[in-house]
Amino acid sequence: MQRCKWCNLNNEKYIEYHDNEWGRLKKSDDYLFEMLILESFQAGLSWECILNKRDCFRLAYDNFNAEKIANYSEEKIQELLQNKKIIRNQLKIRASINNAKIFIEIKKEYGTFYHYLETFTKGKIICEVGKTTNELSDNISNDLKVRGMKFVGSTIIYSYLQAIGIIYSHDKNCFLYREEK
Repeated sequence: MQRCKWCNLNNEKYIEYHDNEWGRLKKSDDYLFEMLILESFQAGLSWECILNKRDCFRLAYDNFNAEKIANYSEEKIQELLQNKKIIRNQLKIRASINNAKIFIEIKKEYGTFYHYLETFTKGKIICEVGKTTNELSDNISNDLKVRGMKFVGSTIIYSYLQAIGIIYSHDKNCFLYREEK
């Protein structure tokens, strides 16, 4: 069975993620927040690195509870900076707290974060391969930046939209490839 070229076939977590999660539409605020935080931590690193640390991130980040993260104290930030099982980048850690606050505000404004995303997508799934940004990721990225989010450039948002299934990008030789969703 062929998979997307980026999927490391020697890593069971990666295979599981590729086969059962990546590119599948998810609307749950909890999932959307988790992936937004993980994608922001991926900046400059490989997704495989983040995926391998995902369980440790869940433990360190209170299972990605946005309300708890939004209220992290300086003491908690220092604890995260000492946690060798996660990415200990101070800018990314502080951005995750900031982004949690903005995520909560967006949920209040739109009801759910997915409804916010729908204002850009109009409920459509985009099928495309071989890109790292597009007009949709540009627009969402720009809006999130205006709202004050950090580590949400167009490339990160494009990867995020792929992960949550709004952009469907399985390679043409992958067993999961479809031209239209």
